[in-house]
Amino acid sequence: RSTLFPYTTLFRSTNRFGSTYTKLVAVDETAGEILGTAQSPTTVETDISEGLRSARAHLERTTGPLAFPTIRACSSAAGGLRMIVSGLVLDLTAKAARLAALGGGGKILKVFAGKLTDSDIDFILNARPDLFLLTGGTDGGDEKCILTNAERLARSGIDCPILIAGNRNAADECCKILSAAGKPAMITPNVLPRLDQLNIRPVQDQIRKTFLSQIIHAKGLSRMETIMGEITMPTPVSVLKALTLLSKGVNQNPGLGPLMAVDLGGATTDVYSIADGAPENSNTYLKGLIDPYEKRSVEGDIGMRISIHGILEAAGAERIARIADTSVDEVNAWADKVQANHGLLPRNEREARLDHAFACAAVQAATIRHAGTIEESYTPAGQIFIQEGKDLRSIETVVLIGGALIHAAAPREIAAFASYSKEFPSSLRPNRVDVLLDKKYILSAMGVLSEINPESALSIMKKEIIHA
Repeated sequence: RSTLFPYTTLFRSTNRFGSTYTKLVAVDETAGEILGTAQSPTTVETDISEGLRSARAHLERTTGPLAFPTIRACSSAAGGLRMIVSGLVLDLTAKAARLAALGGGGKILKVFAGKLTDSDIDFILNARPDLFLLTGGTDGGDEKCILTNAERLARSGIDCPILIAGNRNAADECCKILSAAGKPAMITPNVLPRLDQLNIRPVQDQIRKTFLSQIIHAKGLSRMETIMGEITMPTPVSVLKALTLLSKGVNQNPGLGPLMAVDLGGATTDVYSIADGAPENSNTYLKGLIDPYEKRSVEGDIGMRISIHGILEAAGAERIARIADTSVDEVNAWADKVQANHGLLPRNEREARLDHAFACAAVQAATIRHAGTIEESYTPAGQIFIQEGKDLRSIETVVLIGGALIHAAAPREIAAFASYSKEFPSSLRPNRVDVLLDKKYILSAMGVLSEINPESALSIMKKEIIHA
Protein backbone atom coordinates (compact mmCIF):
# COMPACT_ATOMS: atom_id res chain seq x y z
CA ARG A 1 0.00 0.00 0.00
CA SER A 2 2.79 2.44 0.85
CA THR A 3 4.37 1.82 -2.54
CA LEU A 4 1.19 2.64 -4.37
CA PHE A 5 0.06 5.43 -2.04
CA PRO A 6 3.00 6.64 0.05
CA TYR A 7 2.04 8.84 2.96
CA THR A 8 4.50 11.46 1.76
CA THR A 9 2.19 12.00 -1.22
CA LEU A 10 -0.35 14.74 -0.63
CA PHE A 11 -3.66 13.14 0.32
CA ARG A 12 -6.94 14.88 0.82
CA SER A 13 -10.24 13.66 2.16
CA THR A 14 -13.49 15.22 1.05
CA ASN A 15 -16.58 14.59 3.15
CA ARG A 16 -20.18 15.17 2.25
CA PHE A 17 -22.61 15.48 5.14
CA GLY A 18 -26.17 14.88 4.03
CA SER A 19 -29.50 14.43 5.74
CA THR A 20 -29.40 10.67 5.15
CA TYR A 21 -25.82 9.54 4.45
CA THR A 22 -22.37 10.86 5.16
CA LYS A 23 -20.16 10.11 2.14
CA LEU A 24 -16.39 10.20 2.15
CA VAL A 25 -14.02 10.28 -0.83
CA ALA A 26 -10.26 9.92 -0.37
CA VAL A 27 -8.13 11.38 -3.17
CA ASP A 28 -4.49 11.22 -4.19
CA GLU A 29 -4.22 14.58 -5.91
CA THR A 30 -0.74 13.99 -7.32
CA ALA A 31 -1.76 10.83 -9.14
CA GLY A 32 -5.26 12.10 -9.86
CA GLU A 33 -6.75 8.97 -8.36
CA ILE A 34 -9.58 8.00 -6.02
CA LEU A 35 -8.11 5.97 -3.18
CA GLY A 36 -11.47 4.87 -1.90
CA THR A 37 -15.03 5.88 -1.10
CA ALA A 38 -17.34 5.03 1.78
CA GLN A 39 -20.63 6.05 3.31
CA SER A 40 -22.53 5.62 6.53
CA PRO A 41 -25.93 6.78 7.78
CA THR A 42 -25.79 10.35 9.06
CA THR A 43 -26.35 10.20 12.82
CA VAL A 44 -28.47 13.35 13.09
CA GLU A 45 -30.31 12.12 16.17
CA THR A 46 -27.15 11.90 18.26
CA ASP A 47 -23.87 13.38 17.01
CA ILE A 48 -23.00 13.37 13.31
CA SER A 49 -19.35 12.71 14.18
CA GLU A 50 -20.44 9.12 14.77
CA GLY A 51 -21.52 8.83 11.13
CA LEU A 52 -18.22 10.32 9.97
CA ARG A 53 -16.16 7.95 12.10
CA SER A 54 -18.19 5.02 10.82
CA ALA A 55 -17.67 6.09 7.18
CA ARG A 56 -13.94 6.46 7.75
CA ALA A 57 -13.76 3.03 9.34
CA HIS A 58 -15.51 1.57 6.27
CA LEU A 59 -13.06 3.40 4.01
CA GLU A 60 -9.93 2.20 5.80
CA ARG A 61 -11.10 -1.40 5.80
CA THR A 62 -10.57 -1.18 2.03
CA THR A 63 -7.60 1.15 1.77
CA GLY A 64 -5.78 0.52 5.03
CA PRO A 65 -4.85 3.43 7.33
CA LEU A 66 -4.59 6.79 5.56
CA ALA A 67 -3.12 10.09 6.67
CA PHE A 68 -4.74 13.35 5.51
CA PRO A 69 -3.01 16.71 5.94
CA THR A 70 -6.17 18.37 4.63
CA ILE A 71 -9.82 17.45 5.13
CA ARG A 72 -12.57 19.49 3.50
CA ALA A 73 -16.32 18.99 3.48
CA CYS A 74 -19.57 20.09 1.94
CA SER A 75 -22.97 19.69 3.54
CA SER A 76 -26.66 19.60 2.86
CA ALA A 77 -27.34 19.64 6.60
CA ALA A 78 -30.96 20.28 7.56
CA GLY A 79 -31.96 19.91 3.91
CA GLY A 80 -30.22 23.10 2.79
CA LEU A 81 -30.68 26.79 3.50
CA ARG A 82 -34.45 27.30 3.61
CA MET A 83 -35.26 30.51 1.77
CA ILE A 84 -38.21 32.72 0.87
CA VAL A 85 -37.91 35.16 -2.03
CA SER A 86 -39.84 38.30 -2.94
CA GLY A 87 -39.60 40.41 -6.09
CA LEU A 88 -41.55 42.94 -8.11
CA VAL A 89 -42.68 40.91 -11.14
CA LEU A 90 -42.86 37.11 -11.15
CA ASP A 91 -41.25 36.70 -14.58
CA LEU A 92 -38.48 39.23 -13.95
CA THR A 93 -37.01 40.16 -10.56
CA ALA A 94 -38.72 37.30 -8.73
CA LYS A 95 -37.40 34.82 -11.31
CA ALA A 96 -33.92 36.36 -11.14
CA ALA A 97 -33.95 36.04 -7.35
CA ARG A 98 -35.14 32.44 -7.54
CA LEU A 99 -32.34 31.53 -9.98
CA ALA A 100 -29.80 33.18 -7.70
CA ALA A 101 -31.11 31.33 -4.64
CA LEU A 102 -31.12 27.90 -6.27
CA GLY A 103 -27.67 28.40 -7.80
CA GLY A 104 -26.38 29.40 -4.37
CA GLY A 105 -27.56 26.19 -2.74
CA GLY A 106 -30.81 27.46 -1.27
CA LYS A 107 -34.02 25.52 -0.84
CA ILE A 108 -36.91 27.73 -1.97
CA LEU A 109 -40.00 27.56 0.21
CA LYS A 110 -41.96 30.27 -1.61
CA VAL A 111 -41.54 33.03 -4.19
CA PHE A 112 -43.70 36.15 -3.80
CA ALA A 113 -44.25 38.82 -6.46
CA GLY A 114 -45.47 42.35 -5.75
CA LYS A 115 -46.32 43.78 -2.35
CA LEU A 116 -46.50 41.32 0.55
CA THR A 117 -49.97 40.79 1.99
CA ASP A 118 -51.03 39.89 5.52
CA SER A 119 -51.43 36.24 4.50
CA ASP A 120 -47.96 36.33 2.91
CA ILE A 121 -46.48 37.55 6.20
CA ASP A 122 -48.33 34.78 8.06
CA PHE A 123 -46.87 32.21 5.67
CA ILE A 124 -43.36 33.59 6.19
CA LEU A 125 -43.64 33.48 9.98
CA ASN A 126 -45.02 29.93 9.97
CA ALA A 127 -42.37 28.72 7.50
CA ARG A 128 -39.50 30.10 9.64
CA PRO A 129 -36.99 30.47 6.78
CA ASP A 130 -33.23 30.60 7.34
CA LEU A 131 -32.86 33.54 4.94
CA PHE A 132 -35.21 36.01 3.23
CA LEU A 133 -34.12 37.35 -0.17
CA LEU A 134 -35.67 40.77 -0.75
CA THR A 135 -35.54 42.00 -4.35
CA GLY A 136 -37.55 44.23 -6.66
CA GLY A 137 -37.02 46.81 -9.37
CA THR A 138 -34.19 47.40 -11.79
CA ASP A 139 -31.63 50.05 -10.84
CA GLY A 140 -33.38 53.40 -11.16
CA GLY A 141 -36.75 51.71 -11.60
CA ASP A 142 -39.62 51.03 -9.21
CA GLU A 143 -38.80 51.69 -5.56
CA LYS A 144 -42.24 51.49 -3.93
CA CYS A 145 -42.60 47.70 -3.94
CA ILE A 146 -39.27 46.83 -2.30
CA LEU A 147 -39.59 49.67 0.26
CA THR A 148 -43.14 48.60 1.16
CA ASN A 149 -42.00 45.00 1.60
CA ALA A 150 -39.06 46.11 3.76
CA GLU A 151 -41.47 48.03 5.99
CA ARG A 152 -43.82 45.02 6.25
CA LEU A 153 -40.94 42.72 7.16
CA ALA A 154 -39.66 45.26 9.71
CA ARG A 155 -43.04 45.25 11.48
CA SER A 156 -43.29 41.45 11.39
CA GLY A 157 -41.86 38.88 13.74
CA ILE A 158 -39.39 37.53 11.18
CA ASP A 159 -36.03 36.88 12.82
CA CYS A 160 -33.87 35.42 10.05
CA PRO A 161 -31.26 37.40 8.08
CA ILE A 162 -32.68 39.47 5.22
CA LEU A 163 -30.57 39.80 2.09
CA ILE A 164 -31.39 42.89 0.01
CA ALA A 165 -30.62 42.50 -3.70
CA GLY A 166 -32.96 44.89 -5.47
CA ASN A 167 -33.04 48.42 -6.89
CA ARG A 168 -29.79 50.06 -5.77
CA ASN A 169 -31.59 53.39 -5.34
CA ALA A 170 -33.76 51.87 -2.60
CA ALA A 171 -31.35 49.33 -1.06
CA ASP A 172 -29.81 51.64 1.57
CA GLU A 173 -33.23 52.83 2.74
CA CYS A 174 -34.47 49.23 2.96
CA CYS A 175 -31.46 48.34 5.09
CA LYS A 176 -32.09 51.32 7.41
CA ILE A 177 -35.75 50.36 7.84
CA LEU A 178 -34.93 46.75 8.69
CA SER A 179 -31.93 47.52 10.91
CA ALA A 180 -33.93 50.08 12.90
CA ALA A 181 -36.41 47.30 13.67
CA GLY A 182 -33.61 45.01 14.87
CA LYS A 183 -33.65 42.79 11.78
CA PRO A 184 -30.27 41.49 10.52
CA ALA A 185 -30.00 42.95 7.01
CA MET A 186 -27.32 42.81 4.31
CA ILE A 187 -27.02 44.48 0.90
CA THR A 188 -25.66 42.90 -2.27
CA PRO A 189 -25.81 44.22 -5.84
CA ASN A 190 -29.15 44.01 -7.63
CA VAL A 191 -29.92 40.58 -9.13
CA LEU A 192 -31.53 42.38 -12.09
CA PRO A 193 -29.82 45.76 -12.62
CA ARG A 194 -31.36 46.00 -16.11
CA LEU A 195 -34.24 44.15 -17.74
CA ASP A 196 -31.79 42.26 -19.96
CA GLN A 197 -29.04 41.63 -17.37
CA LEU A 198 -28.87 38.99 -14.66
CA ASN A 199 -26.33 39.57 -11.90
CA ILE A 200 -26.72 36.59 -9.59
CA ARG A 201 -23.12 35.77 -8.62
CA PRO A 202 -22.82 38.28 -5.71
CA VAL A 203 -26.12 37.03 -4.25
CA GLN A 204 -25.00 33.42 -4.58
CA ASP A 205 -21.73 34.19 -2.79
CA GLN A 206 -23.61 35.78 0.12
CA ILE A 207 -26.09 32.88 0.26
CA ARG A 208 -23.14 30.50 0.49
CA LYS A 209 -21.60 32.49 3.35
CA THR A 210 -24.92 32.56 5.19
CA PHE A 211 -25.39 28.82 4.66
CA LEU A 212 -21.98 28.08 6.14
CA SER A 213 -22.56 30.34 9.15
CA GLN A 214 -25.95 28.70 9.74
CA ILE A 215 -25.00 25.01 9.43
CA ILE A 216 -21.83 25.31 11.51
CA HIS A 217 -24.20 25.53 14.48
CA ALA A 218 -26.17 22.45 13.42
CA LYS A 219 -26.18 19.52 15.79
CA GLY A 220 -22.68 18.12 16.20
CA LEU A 221 -20.97 20.26 13.52
CA SER A 222 -19.52 22.94 15.76
CA ARG A 223 -17.78 20.26 17.84
CA MET A 224 -16.28 18.49 14.83
CA GLU A 225 -13.98 20.99 13.14
CA THR A 226 -10.83 19.19 14.25
CA ILE A 227 -12.20 15.90 12.89
CA MET A 228 -13.87 16.92 9.64
CA GLY A 229 -11.96 20.03 8.59
CA GLU A 230 -13.61 23.05 7.05
CA ILE A 231 -17.09 22.90 5.50
CA THR A 232 -16.52 25.00 2.39
CA MET A 233 -19.87 25.02 0.58
CA PRO A 234 -23.39 23.63 0.38
CA THR A 235 -23.60 20.30 -1.44
CA PRO A 236 -25.73 21.64 -4.35
CA VAL A 237 -23.10 24.32 -5.01
CA SER A 238 -20.31 21.74 -5.02
CA VAL A 239 -22.23 19.58 -7.50
CA LEU A 240 -22.82 22.59 -9.76
CA LYS A 241 -19.11 23.48 -9.60
CA ALA A 242 -18.13 19.93 -10.49
CA LEU A 243 -20.51 19.80 -13.45
CA THR A 244 -19.28 23.18 -14.69
CA LEU A 245 -15.69 21.96 -14.56
CA LEU A 246 -16.63 18.70 -16.29
CA SER A 247 -18.36 20.69 -19.02
CA LYS A 248 -15.85 23.49 -19.60
CA GLY A 249 -12.55 21.80 -18.74
CA VAL A 250 -9.51 23.61 -17.38
CA ASN A 251 -6.32 24.88 -19.03
CA GLN A 252 -5.27 22.33 -21.67
CA ASN A 253 -7.59 19.62 -20.35
CA PRO A 254 -10.87 19.90 -22.31
CA GLY A 255 -14.27 19.27 -20.80
CA LEU A 256 -17.16 17.31 -22.25
CA GLY A 257 -19.00 20.34 -23.60
CA PRO A 258 -22.56 21.42 -22.74
CA LEU A 259 -24.35 18.93 -20.51
CA MET A 260 -27.39 18.26 -18.36
CA ALA A 261 -27.51 16.37 -15.06
CA VAL A 262 -30.42 14.89 -13.14
CA ASP A 263 -30.29 14.05 -9.43
CA LEU A 264 -33.37 12.01 -8.57
CA GLY A 265 -33.84 11.75 -4.81
CA GLY A 266 -36.48 10.49 -2.44
CA ALA A 267 -37.95 13.94 -1.71
CA THR A 268 -36.75 16.24 -4.50
CA THR A 269 -35.30 16.17 -7.99
CA ASP A 270 -32.48 18.53 -8.94
CA VAL A 271 -31.77 19.28 -12.60
CA TYR A 272 -28.61 21.06 -13.78
CA SER A 273 -27.73 22.44 -17.19
CA ILE A 274 -24.37 23.83 -18.22
CA ALA A 275 -25.16 25.41 -21.58
CA ASP A 276 -25.80 28.74 -23.26
CA GLY A 277 -29.45 28.13 -24.06
CA ALA A 278 -29.89 31.23 -26.21
CA PRO A 279 -32.07 31.12 -29.35
CA GLU A 280 -30.24 29.33 -32.15
CA ASN A 281 -32.10 30.81 -35.14
CA SER A 282 -32.56 34.38 -36.31
CA ASN A 283 -36.35 34.01 -36.47
CA THR A 284 -36.55 32.91 -32.82
CA TYR A 285 -37.16 35.62 -30.23
CA LEU A 286 -36.55 35.34 -26.51
CA LYS A 287 -39.37 36.13 -24.11
CA GLY A 288 -38.33 37.22 -20.62
CA LEU A 289 -34.95 36.54 -19.07
CA ILE A 290 -32.40 34.16 -20.49
CA ASP A 291 -31.50 31.64 -17.82
CA PRO A 292 -27.90 31.54 -16.54
CA TYR A 293 -25.30 29.41 -18.32
CA GLU A 294 -24.90 27.34 -15.15
CA LYS A 295 -28.43 26.64 -13.98
CA ARG A 296 -29.85 24.50 -11.18
CA SER A 297 -33.54 23.89 -10.61
CA VAL A 298 -35.14 21.99 -7.75
CA GLU A 299 -38.49 20.25 -7.98
CA GLY A 300 -39.54 19.94 -4.36
CA ASP A 301 -42.69 18.01 -5.21
CA ILE A 302 -41.01 15.27 -7.28
CA GLY A 303 -39.21 12.44 -5.52
CA MET A 304 -39.17 8.66 -5.49
CA ARG A 305 -40.29 8.17 -1.89
CA ILE A 306 -41.41 11.14 0.22
CA SER A 307 -42.73 12.98 -2.84
CA ILE A 308 -44.00 10.03 -4.90
CA HIS A 309 -47.51 11.47 -5.05
CA GLY A 310 -45.96 14.57 -6.59
CA ILE A 311 -44.82 12.41 -9.50
CA LEU A 312 -48.38 11.14 -9.83
CA GLU A 313 -49.73 14.69 -9.93
CA ALA A 314 -47.08 15.93 -12.37
CA ALA A 315 -47.19 13.02 -14.81
CA GLY A 316 -50.61 11.49 -14.31
CA ALA A 317 -51.35 7.90 -13.36
CA GLU A 318 -52.29 7.03 -16.95
CA ARG A 319 -48.85 7.92 -18.34
CA ILE A 320 -47.05 6.03 -15.56
CA ALA A 321 -49.31 3.02 -16.19
CA ARG A 322 -48.39 3.07 -19.89
CA ILE A 323 -44.67 3.10 -19.07
CA ALA A 324 -45.08 0.22 -16.60
CA ASP A 325 -47.52 -1.64 -18.88
CA THR A 326 -49.92 -2.03 -15.99
CA SER A 327 -53.18 -0.60 -14.66
CA VAL A 328 -53.88 2.79 -13.11
CA ASP A 329 -55.06 0.99 -9.96
CA GLU A 330 -51.68 -0.70 -9.56
CA VAL A 331 -49.89 2.63 -10.07
CA ASN A 332 -51.95 4.31 -7.38
CA ALA A 333 -51.56 1.34 -5.03
CA TRP A 334 -47.77 1.40 -5.36
CA ALA A 335 -47.65 5.14 -4.68
CA ASP A 336 -49.76 4.64 -1.54
CA LYS A 337 -47.50 1.82 -0.33
CA VAL A 338 -44.37 3.89 -0.80
CA GLN A 339 -45.95 6.91 0.87
CA ALA A 340 -46.76 4.77 3.90
CA ASN A 341 -43.25 3.27 4.02
CA HIS A 342 -40.51 5.49 2.60
CA GLY A 343 -37.95 2.72 2.99
CA LEU A 344 -39.90 0.28 0.84
CA LEU A 345 -37.96 -1.31 -2.03
CA PRO A 346 -39.37 -3.41 -4.89
CA ARG A 347 -39.73 -7.06 -3.86
CA ASN A 348 -40.64 -8.59 -7.21
CA GLU A 349 -40.59 -7.90 -10.94
CA ARG A 350 -43.99 -6.16 -10.92
CA GLU A 351 -42.96 -3.70 -8.21
CA ALA A 352 -39.60 -3.13 -9.92
CA ARG A 353 -41.44 -2.25 -13.14
CA LEU A 354 -43.62 0.22 -11.24
CA ASP A 355 -40.63 1.83 -9.54
CA HIS A 356 -38.90 2.12 -12.92
CA ALA A 357 -41.97 3.81 -14.42
CA PHE A 358 -42.12 6.35 -11.59
CA ALA A 359 -38.42 7.16 -12.12
CA CYS A 360 -39.01 7.69 -15.85
CA ALA A 361 -41.99 9.96 -15.15
CA ALA A 362 -40.06 11.93 -12.52
CA VAL A 363 -37.12 12.58 -14.86
CA GLN A 364 -39.48 13.60 -17.64
CA ALA A 365 -41.48 16.03 -15.48
CA ALA A 366 -38.41 17.60 -13.84
CA THR A 367 -36.50 18.13 -17.10
CA ILE A 368 -39.56 19.62 -18.83
CA ARG A 369 -39.79 22.17 -16.02
CA HIS A 370 -36.07 22.91 -16.24
CA ALA A 371 -35.80 23.34 -20.01
CA GLY A 372 -37.24 26.20 -22.00
CA THR A 373 -40.20 26.12 -24.36
CA ILE A 374 -40.79 27.30 -27.91
CA GLU A 375 -44.04 28.34 -29.56
CA GLU A 376 -44.87 29.13 -33.16
CA SER A 377 -46.34 32.53 -34.03
CA TYR A 378 -47.12 34.59 -37.11
CA THR A 379 -46.55 38.24 -37.94
CA PRO A 380 -47.15 40.28 -41.11
CA ALA A 381 -43.52 39.48 -41.99
CA GLY A 382 -44.09 35.74 -41.68
CA GLN A 383 -43.55 32.88 -39.25
CA ILE A 384 -41.54 33.43 -36.08
CA PHE A 385 -40.86 31.42 -32.92
CA ILE A 386 -41.06 32.62 -29.31
CA GLN A 387 -38.63 31.01 -26.87
CA GLU A 388 -38.94 31.18 -23.10
CA GLY A 389 -36.11 29.74 -20.96
CA LYS A 390 -33.09 27.75 -22.18
CA ASP A 391 -32.81 25.91 -25.48
CA LEU A 392 -31.06 22.65 -24.53
CA ARG A 393 -31.59 20.77 -27.79
CA SER A 394 -27.89 20.76 -28.70
CA ILE A 395 -26.81 19.11 -25.42
CA GLU A 396 -25.45 15.61 -26.06
CA THR A 397 -24.53 14.45 -22.52
CA VAL A 398 -26.68 13.78 -19.48
CA VAL A 399 -25.16 12.79 -16.13
CA LEU A 400 -27.27 10.71 -13.75
CA ILE A 401 -26.85 11.36 -10.02
CA GLY A 402 -28.55 9.93 -6.94
CA GLY A 403 -29.27 6.42 -5.75
CA ALA A 404 -32.55 5.99 -7.63
CA LEU A 405 -30.68 6.43 -10.92
CA ILE A 406 -27.25 5.03 -10.07
CA HIS A 407 -28.70 1.73 -8.84
CA ALA A 408 -31.42 1.49 -11.48
CA ALA A 409 -31.52 -1.69 -13.56
CA ALA A 410 -32.03 0.30 -16.79
CA PRO A 411 -30.57 3.80 -16.36
CA ARG A 412 -30.38 4.46 -20.10
CA GLU A 413 -34.11 3.86 -20.44
CA ILE A 414 -34.80 6.32 -17.63
CA ALA A 415 -32.40 8.90 -19.10
CA ALA A 416 -34.26 8.74 -22.42
CA PHE A 417 -37.12 10.54 -20.67
CA ALA A 418 -34.83 13.58 -20.25
CA SER A 419 -34.68 14.09 -24.03
CA TYR A 420 -37.03 15.31 -26.72
CA SER A 421 -40.42 13.64 -27.03
CA LYS A 422 -43.14 14.06 -29.64
CA GLU A 423 -45.56 14.05 -26.72
CA PHE A 424 -44.09 17.40 -25.57
CA PRO A 425 -42.94 19.07 -28.81
CA SER A 426 -42.62 22.56 -27.33
CA SER A 427 -40.09 21.46 -24.67
CA LEU A 428 -36.51 22.43 -25.61
CA ARG A 429 -34.86 19.37 -24.11
CA PRO A 430 -31.86 17.58 -25.70
CA ASN A 431 -32.55 15.85 -29.01
CA ARG A 432 -30.43 12.84 -28.02
CA VAL A 433 -28.05 12.17 -25.16
CA ASP A 434 -25.03 10.11 -24.19
CA VAL A 435 -25.70 8.80 -20.66
CA LEU A 436 -23.08 8.95 -17.88
CA LEU A 437 -23.34 7.69 -14.29
CA ASP A 438 -21.76 9.15 -11.15
CA LYS A 439 -21.47 5.58 -9.94
CA LYS A 440 -19.27 6.31 -6.90
CA TYR A 441 -21.07 9.47 -5.71
CA ILE A 442 -17.99 11.65 -6.32
CA LEU A 443 -19.45 14.79 -7.92
CA SER A 444 -19.97 16.73 -4.69
CA ALA A 445 -16.43 15.86 -3.56
CA MET A 446 -15.00 16.92 -6.92
CA GLY A 447 -16.75 20.27 -6.60
CA VAL A 448 -14.90 20.88 -3.34
CA LEU A 449 -11.63 19.66 -4.86
CA SER A 450 -12.13 21.92 -7.90
CA GLU A 451 -11.47 24.99 -5.75
CA ILE A 452 -8.12 23.56 -4.67
CA ASN A 453 -6.92 21.51 -7.63
CA PRO A 454 -9.23 21.72 -10.66
CA GLU A 455 -6.86 19.74 -12.91
CA SER A 456 -6.94 16.77 -10.56
CA ALA A 457 -10.71 17.03 -10.06
CA LEU A 458 -11.37 17.03 -13.81
CA SER A 459 -9.02 14.10 -14.48
CA ILE A 460 -10.72 12.05 -11.77
CA MET A 461 -14.22 12.82 -13.07
CA LYS A 462 -13.26 11.82 -16.61
CA LYS A 463 -12.07 8.46 -15.32
CA GLU A 464 -14.74 7.75 -12.71
CA ILE A 465 -17.97 9.07 -14.24
CA ILE A 466 -18.78 6.18 -16.53
CA HIS A 467 -21.09 5.37 -19.42
CA ALA A 468 -24.35 3.75 -18.42
